[in-house]
Amino acid sequence: MAWIFLFIASCCEICWIYCLKYFQLKKLMTFKITLLFSDKDNFLLLLPGLGYVLFGVGNIICFSKAMHSIPASIAFAAWMAVALVGVKLVDTIALKEPVSLAQLVFIAFILIGIIGLKITN
Repeated sequence: MAWIFLFIASCCEICWIYCLKYFQLKKLMTFKITLLFSDKDNFLLLLPGLGYVLFGVGNIICFSKAMHSIPASIAFAAWMAVALVGVKLVDTIALKEPVSLAQLVFIAFILIGIIGLKITN
């Protein structure tokens, strides 16, 4: 069960990273609460900030639950590796960023490391 919590924490980390990427503080400073539901753009301006908070809290909760059963060093390495691979996948598939053969090889090394940590735990 701890590895499932670790995977969920990594997924929350991926979502948190993209919320941070699309968070626009300058535009948020112009936010008008009176236009919250009448202006779609005003409402959509809040979503990255809300996601940032929700995914951040989900990440912390799931990661702490995972560390109850998995040693901290292994949990941290696997959590970060899954998040890194997930961010690269989102960048490549959803955002259409280029990927090279060398990047695929190193991602494979990361995945092999995660599998090795899971097997030896």
